[in-house]
Amino acid sequence: MTTMTMVEAIRSALQFEMQRDDRVMVLGQDVGRLGGVFRATDGLLDTFGADRVVDMPLAEAAIVGSALGLALSGLVPIAEIQFLGFSNQAFHQIAPQLARYRYRSQGRFDVPVTIRAPFGGGVRTPELHSDAIEAQYANAPGLKIVMPSNPYDAKGLLLEAIRDRDPVLFCEPLRGYRLVKGEVPDGDYTVPFGQAAVTREGSDVTIVAWSAAVQLAEKAADVLAAEGISAKVLDLRTLVPLDVDGLARAVATTGRCVVVHEAPLTAGFGAEVVATINEEAFYSLEAPVERVAAPDLPYPSFQFEELYIPGVASVVAAARRAVRVPA
Repeated sequence: MTTMTMVEAIRSALQFEMQRDDRVMVLGQDVGRLGGVFRATDGLLDTFGADRVVDMPLAEAAIVGSALGLALSGLVPIAEIQFLGFSNQAFHQIAPQLARYRYRSQGRFDVPVTIRAPFGGGVRTPELHSDAIEAQYANAPGLKIVMPSNPYDAKGLLLEAIRDRDPVLFCEPLRGYRLVKGEVPDGDYTVPFGQAAVTREGSDVTIVAWSAAVQLAEKAADVLAAEGISAKVLDLRTLVPLDVDGLARAVATTGRCVVVHEAPLTAGFGAEVVATINEEAFYSLEAPVERVAAPDLPYPSFQFEELYIPGVASVVAAARRAVRVPA
């Protein structure tokens, strides 16, 4: 085991899989000579050469479209989009092309494409760089969506994504790249999709989160513990597939739930989580499910982002409201 940051764990997964499978290649803007805007691909060009680490122009649609063609040719491409917010420029390649190619071909073609894209606030980036738009892609059937919160999951889920026969959108939390550290196995392992993880046990309220919001939920749980409120934290890990049974089980044990995400409230993936809880755990609920999210506004200038993204205080307040509803 080695202690790594998230970006180191991601780089470790890329190096491991490119060494293991010579069909795996990386493409994207600045992934070669620069080593990626956050250095996630640092050293890959020197190790694997220009045929497998390809610098692309600033053209997200061309990056994703090229990855689709390479996959249909028998390769296993990993496309890097520098920021998830920029993927809007490739939406017409991701949702109506990449995501549905297996269905369109009646199962004749595998499409093993992984799209890596960082996102999320707290790092004072300019406009469009921090947007949390994962919910847009949850409504693109055929595409899997992975949202790791820690280095162990980042490596294991990325190896699982690269080996998947279908396209995967792998969303990496900007805040976690260098601030979140943890022990990561040096060898081969995968984390299966569709298996949520309880990162903290509790008996009074369940806080459901994914990606960087998991650390936020855990900090809120610390504050709540000092007040005598025992909070369980559930990390969804993947939005598609969603661990419906694990979600229902975690909520049923407390009867009260708070869902936390960085995206705007309306039609955020939290709405899908709440709907699933209502379908699968309704008779276990002792209070309405609370949601904590960003307001329905465009992501602000970095001077105001602390007022925009959810903070510990808002999660704690929501948990208090949920717990105070009489049983």
